[in-house]
Amino acid sequence: MKALKTILTLLLIAVSTVSCSSDDDKDAVKYNEENPLDAYMAGSGFSQKAVDVKNSGIYEYGFSFKPTVTGKINSLIVKIPDVNPTLRVTLWDAATKTVIKSETINVATANVTVEKAISPIALTKDKEYFFTVNSDDWINRTKTDGSAATYPIVAGNITITGYAYISSTAAETIFPTNARNTYYAGDVTFKFQQTE
Repeated sequence: MKALKTILTLLLIAVSTVSCSSDDDKDAVKYNEENPLDAYMAGSGFSQKAVDVKNSGIYEYGFSFKPTVTGKINSLIVKIPDVNPTLRVTLWDAATKTVIKSETINVATANVTVEKAISPIALTKDKEYFFTVNSDDWINRTKTDGSAATYPIVAGNITITGYAYISSTAAETIFPTNARNTYYAGDVTFKFQQTE
């Protein structure tokens, strides 16, 4: 009888261990990072023509978007046609027009893509955000025929809802309100990773 109790106890421990390890496996799911810029350019058609614009007045410009899944931004990516050691990139709550987070990126070489890893910023599924850069330099992207893009544009787990800009200064962070659908100024984007 004692041997039977010992065997049953060992079986119970073994079943508990297997059950716990499958819970651990479930928590270990890791999703790939996504950069929505290429899909946005392809979906909008703005990848057809690019012109470098330098020292043309300071603007806060970028795109609004909604994640279709809960996730996080892990890094910021910029490419501009001039050097800027203090390029400011900002994530906004689109509904309240308030800043969630601003980061400074050192662009040491013109027309070279710079990526900056950041402390992850959590994003809520279906909530609208605005992602902007403050600069007097950008790559102006249009369609060859100058026609407009139709929003929203699906870019993986990110849906781009529009593009806008506003005149600014280097010291100001102003929410963009001038929507445009015939071009995109950039390049500014991020790496997004689904978390659930």
